[in-house]
Amino acid sequence: MNTFNLKHLLLENYPIKTYDKIRYPDTDRQGHVNNSVFSTYFETGRIEFLYHPNNGFLDDSTYVIARLELDFIDEIKWPGNIDIGTAVIHIGNSSMRLAQGLYQDGRLVATAESVIVQVDQQHKKSKALTDKQKESLSHLTLK
Repeated sequence: MNTFNLKHLLLENYPIKTYDKIRYPDTDRQGHVNNSVFSTYFETGRIEFLYHPNNGFLDDSTYVIARLELDFIDEIKWPGNIDIGTAVIHIGNSSMRLAQGLYQDGRLVATAESVIVQVDQQHKKSKALTDKQKESLSHLTLK
């Protein structure tokens, strides 16, 4: 269930920001970006969040997405860039819930919530987040 509030509406409230280029092949017959591509833009934000070396909580961890909920607000038009905001909204034992926003020219076009689970690569089972990881994640919440 999407638990967004007004904080989710502004890009500046997200601690992790990145962008993606809108590609012409992302568009459909109506001339706007196809709905399926929105999840790819959100993935760009999640990957930047999870694997950027400055985020400080990785070690040699592996993460999988367990849930993705996406709300379409407005269309995206080519050409241009998409700004992506990502933040932690809940820290669990082995998982985290992320909130994300997509913006074109400062306009909110979609929101998403996802559940990301840390897994033990060898045993293919969830793996508890360390106290250090939880502490690092706690600094990446919505402002």
